[in-house]
Amino acid sequence: VAAAAVILVMLCLLLASRMGSEFIPRLDEGDFALHALRIPGTSLTQAVEMQRTLEAKLGQIPEVKEIFTKLGTAEIATDPMPPSVADCFIMIKPRKDWPNPDMPKSELADKVMAAAKSVPGNNYELLQPIEMRFNELIAGVRSDVAVKVFGDQMEVMEETAGQIEDVLKQVPGAVDVKLEQTTGLPVLTIAINRPMLARYGLNIADVQEVIEIAIGGKEAGQIFEGDRRFAILVRLPEKLRTDLEALKRLPIPLPQKADNDAKLTRIAYQPKSSVATAGTIPLGELAEFTLAPGPNQISRENAKRRVVVTANVRGRDIASFVGEAQKRIAEEVTVQPGYWISWGGQFENLISASQRLKIVVPVALLLILILLFSAFGSVKDALLIFTGVPMALTGGIIALWLRDIPLSISAAVGFIALSGVAVLNGVVMISFIRKLIEDGMGLDAAILSGSLTRLRPVLMTALVASLGFVPMALATGPGAEVQRPLATVVIGGILSSTLLTLLVLPALYRMFNRVVASKKEVTV
Repeated sequence: VAAAAVILVMLCLLLASRMGSEFIPRLDEGDFALHALRIPGTSLTQAVEMQRTLEAKLGQIPEVKEIFTKLGTAEIATDPMPPSVADCFIMIKPRKDWPNPDMPKSELADKVMAAAKSVPGNNYELLQPIEMRFNELIAGVRSDVAVKVFGDQMEVMEETAGQIEDVLKQVPGAVDVKLEQTTGLPVLTIAINRPMLARYGLNIADVQEVIEIAIGGKEAGQIFEGDRRFAILVRLPEKLRTDLEALKRLPIPLPQKADNDAKLTRIAYQPKSSVATAGTIPLGELAEFTLAPGPNQISRENAKRRVVVTANVRGRDIASFVGEAQKRIAEEVTVQPGYWISWGGQFENLISASQRLKIVVPVALLLILILLFSAFGSVKDALLIFTGVPMALTGGIIALWLRDIPLSISAAVGFIALSGVAVLNGVVMISFIRKLIEDGMGLDAAILSGSLTRLRPVLMTALVASLGFVPMALATGPGAEVQRPLATVVIGGILSSTLLTLLVLPALYRMFNRVVASKKEVTV
């Protein structure tokens, strides 16, 4: 019996090593959050029109109740975003109002993504509202998994990140794989011709000041309204600031020699003239204008530049997905010296929580063993009762496997709670057997009588504890996804612990006490 129990424990540990794992089970919030990304530099007017088109398309889905969108940065900039990025919140009707109430949530998510992708000019990422915010607050990214590329040169980082993106798209379970948009923002570069400035005797600072005033603006004074003051900013109208030909016609004053001092003449802007007035020269003669895509954003983490590749995981657990992705990236992606990769998202939380559990679980088991020793005053009896813990783990692992639930922090909490509950049956049985032996009953008779007498209390203890967790194990309401692994572990563990306690613990107690008795006889 003892050998069979040991074999069962070993097989269950092997099964646990092959089961998937995740940080916490994905909650079904009922609604969707669609993260829409457009070309950097998209104007607010254009972004609003594109968003209205997207909302009209999504509104045609019969399961959708209403849609609202957050675009750009609010007055209180706690979540700054450019106009090219929008958070679209899709409220879903109750299931009873769906055309097909039995349709899985994943199928509805595919339907929403298909409708969104039919609207061109956007990249999408489908999440849930609370999940998106928690991912962003905890891990700094909105997706389940993030691969961060660190280095110095943006071009090298983007090339490496592009290779990683191609690899992640091939990993089963990966959806919404996208590379962080770091380029594409139109940038105007005005390269001043220094030899030409020297020819005309101009100072580069004077030319830059004209450009600064025309495009960026410069404070020329203040206006007061009661006790409030506002700066007066002087610059060209927006129509001229966005017109390259108009900017090329900006007059730059030439230095005038008078008493050997260089003085600048007062000039006025001539919007229709392509020829400079007397004493001025057009800016286009002194500088080269280039409008080309430039950096959209430069993100940093720990003072190092980074580019992020994000992905969501559906249809499999995060740990196995990341394990396969890490293997493929190591084989297919070449990372240059001076650049490195790190993993983030929920996987980062899973690793952090696992490190904490490696400390918490041994401490909890040690406390249980200390309490058992203080109760019985015997290391042997404490260890015998403590065997109920691995026996309980077998039931919890088998229960998770049968329900196709991966290991998670919720399940780990269930195992910790189970460790305390599992020893109760052993305490009841061993304490009664010891009492019978102290009353003068023989070892075998005490074990048999104690097992039969305590059968009903042990079964009642197990049934009460197990039945109390059944509603949690079968719950389908909000938050049930987190409760289900915990309850499944406790129910399965208590049942296996009770069964093995009734069969294995008496055999172990007889084995160890017979060895002790034989040693005493030899000594005598």
